[in-house]
Amino acid sequence: MQLPTLYPGRLIKRYKRFLADIRLDSGETLTAHCPNPGAMTGLQDPGARVWLSRSDNPKRKLSHTFELIETAGGLVGINTGHPNAVVAEAIAAGSIGPIQGYASLRREVKYGEKSRIDILLDDPDRGKCWVEIKNVHLKRDDGPNPGAAEFPDSVTARGARHLDEMANQVRAGDRAVMIYLVQRMDCDRFCVAGDIDPAYRDALTRAMAAGVEALCVDTEITTEAIVVRRHLPLDLG
Repeated sequence: MQLPTLYPGRLIKRYKRFLADIRLDSGETLTAHCPNPGAMTGLQDPGARVWLSRSDNPKRKLSHTFELIETAGGLVGINTGHPNAVVAEAIAAGSIGPIQGYASLRREVKYGEKSRIDILLDDPDRGKCWVEIKNVHLKRDDGPNPGAAEFPDSVTARGARHLDEMANQVRAGDRAVMIYLVQRMDCDRFCVAGDIDPAYRDALTRAMAAGVEALCVDTEITTEAIVVRRHLPLDLG
């Protein structure tokens, strides 16, 4: 996925979840939209190198959007609006082997009681495959899973509900795949952060027992693009 032109700066502070004060390299100080409702643990240190995109939409209250932050391990994408597009492009390019080769791909399809699946793959011979995508950027080197990408970084009742609804699609005869997209390049595997949200861990265990598949892929991130790079092993023990 190509990124728009990005503007470098330094993070002053992130607050109220969706706001971040930034000092651009140009010397301008501004408030940017932070498109991430999570805790962003380790990704909001004052003084960190960051990159913003800019919109000319006059209806927006904030013209700039917080996109990337630099850590000791490299660039990290914090925009939770990007993973669906990144994965859709990767599926179309055949970069995610277990789910390639379907005849059609639709995004944001209603299912369950009050949910929308991120991607619905369909094929006259293979049937339907319901694909849910979660953005992953948590890595805690001093936590219970050093070196691992972890999800979630805060309690997510909505995420647990999605897993239960995907399990229902499998029981109805379809295929369902949970994809964890890691928007960073310095992780060696994927773990569920059960200490943060034990209910989500339990929901994933139930879903996989019902036949829901789980995959994790990380990304190659530059200031020009974010693309799927490789599969990461799941460490769910």
